[in-house]
Amino acid sequence: MMDAGASGGPAFVQLSGISLAFGDRQILKDVTLNLSSGSRCALTGANGCGKTTLMKIIAGKIKADSGSLTRRRGARVSYLPQSGVVHSGSLLLDEVERAFDPMRVYLEEIENIEKALARVTEESPETPRLLETLHHHQEYTQNSGYWSRGEKIDMVLRGLGFSGSDMKRHTGEFSGGWQMRIALAKVLLEDPDILLLDEPTNYLDIEARGWLKKFLDSFTGGVLIVSHDRWLLDAAVKEVAEIFCARLTRYAGNYTAYERRRAQEVGSLMDAYRRQQEEIARQEEFINRFRYNASKAAMVQSRVKQLEKIVRIEAPESVKRIHFSFPPAPASGRWVMRAENISKNYGGPDVLSNLSFELERGEKLVVAGRNGAGKSTLLRVLAGRDSSFSGRAEPGAGVRMAYFSQDEEAALDNTHSVEEEIESVCPTQLFPKIRSMLGAFLFQADDIYKSVSVLSGGERSRLALLKMLLFPANLLILDEPTNHLDMNSKDALLDALRQFGGAVIFVSHDRYFIESLATKVLELRAGQPARLFPGRYEYYLFRLEKEEEAFRDTGGGKTPGSVSAPRLPAAPAADLPGINREEQKQRKALIRKLERREEEILARIGGLEARQREIMAEMARPETYADGGKMKNLKDELERAGQQEAALHAQWEQAGAQLEAAKAGL
Repeated sequence: MMDAGASGGPAFVQLSGISLAFGDRQILKDVTLNLSSGSRCALTGANGCGKTTLMKIIAGKIKADSGSLTRRRGARVSYLPQSGVVHSGSLLLDEVERAFDPMRVYLEEIENIEKALARVTEESPETPRLLETLHHHQEYTQNSGYWSRGEKIDMVLRGLGFSGSDMKRHTGEFSGGWQMRIALAKVLLEDPDILLLDEPTNYLDIEARGWLKKFLDSFTGGVLIVSHDRWLLDAAVKEVAEIFCARLTRYAGNYTAYERRRAQEVGSLMDAYRRQQEEIARQEEFINRFRYNASKAAMVQSRVKQLEKIVRIEAPESVKRIHFSFPPAPASGRWVMRAENISKNYGGPDVLSNLSFELERGEKLVVAGRNGAGKSTLLRVLAGRDSSFSGRAEPGAGVRMAYFSQDEEAALDNTHSVEEEIESVCPTQLFPKIRSMLGAFLFQADDIYKSVSVLSGGERSRLALLKMLLFPANLLILDEPTNHLDMNSKDALLDALRQFGGAVIFVSHDRYFIESLATKVLELRAGQPARLFPGRYEYYLFRLEKEEEAFRDTGGGKTPGSVSAPRLPAAPAADLPGINREEQKQRKALIRKLERREEEILARIGGLEARQREIMAEMARPETYADGGKMKNLKDELERAGQQEAALHAQWEQAGAQLEAAKAGL
């Protein structure tokens, strides 16, 4: 393989005809790819298809068997691997400042040039060259941000979730996930021409993922990213490069646009595959039927040669969309969970403080908040895994609860195979779907015969999640269920949870997953009361944005989160002095009326949201967008539904304000 330099023009990396094989397995074949300043490309493909291998070739970590890799002279490439980076022996700030080490070479050269200039006269023939080099180096270091590196380091570390107290900690004190955040910080601070990110969001919470997206928006270099975070790919990339059967194909647009195009191609591929399989079966049936018939020998040999010449269409498992569903949710009462005045601490300040809420049958509640806000603690309390708290967490009538966290994998039986472990809990009616369900959770082919004892941590976590989901329950409590799942597995899980008739309480850092599933948001903030936001996650973000605007408008007079917003239900007020019983009775009747009004409006909003999703799904069908008249009618209906939803949101906010005023009067 040739690694050539070039000069002039924008920074770029160009791959041409790259091929690589491991033994008899072809990983990459004749791959061509260009990356330049401003490129925003997602690299996708099935697990094990060669995405990481291709990134390592671009980064110069490994060499291809054939083909060429060309970089513009001076182009800088930075690479973040999936895992395995460990830092020790230095403070966090000192470690990330090493990202600026290349600039110190320029500073040393500037010092040497200044010394050389001091030794020559203005008329010396060396002087113009020295001055030109000095000017170039000074301009480069000035534009590099080296002199403002302290501000940049602080901005990046805080954006990735590090606190002020972390800055002086030794790097060896940080866990594996935070080690990878340190590595990501260094890569971003290097400010390269081409940035290669292999699963950068694996260890980031939802706030850090949002910050990374904003960073990439302002980054001027090129980006090649591998990620299972659909929201980030939709928001940050402009093209998708897919590795499929060792070859690379590029698609313009974000990840959703790629999926639509790919679905059409896969449909055509599978149609051709089925037709070819039918033809092969027909030819083989003829050959087997007349193999020993002497009068048909010539015809049989002709058919054998035809079969040998057929270029077989490959239909790997990765193109097959897997679906599964949970056992039917057992019947339960209307209320499935009541939490009253829950408080919890670990010997210091309260992690949870006087938290109360109610959850109805069928609702999907996401618990949101930064790391350390108490999300996982709350889920353990609600699931009955933690009893050292004050207050009450009471499941409703007929509730059968199932709980998943990353720690639950310890409950697996190490004497079973993967398939046996699922069979031990699988309802009879789902037995025919066991292998499909295992495939959805990335256990394919011979993986199902593996002993549970030899599974990796990620494999054990996936198996524990599937095992839990097969338990007939009507309340699922899920702590980070999408960790260790690829895009197709997340989609299969999301589809199943959408169709699930019971209630779900969950924590996730996957924004697309949250936006697609949550019908309510419970926000936890350290040192502040919890807040319940009825409605979808987009509405919650809208409210936060309005709070930030109000915070800026008041010049910082109010802290974000103090602006009026939906509050957790208050406990019924006792009789208060100064208000007679009749007036209290009237006000309580008004409160009940306003609460019903709120519920009615929310139900109508939910109906409109559902209708809008149906319309958009209909508009996405090829036969629909081929019909101009039908598309116009659907667009008009979608616009009307959006206007009605906006009007209902205004009514809901008005009803909420009236309700708060009525409660305040008690």
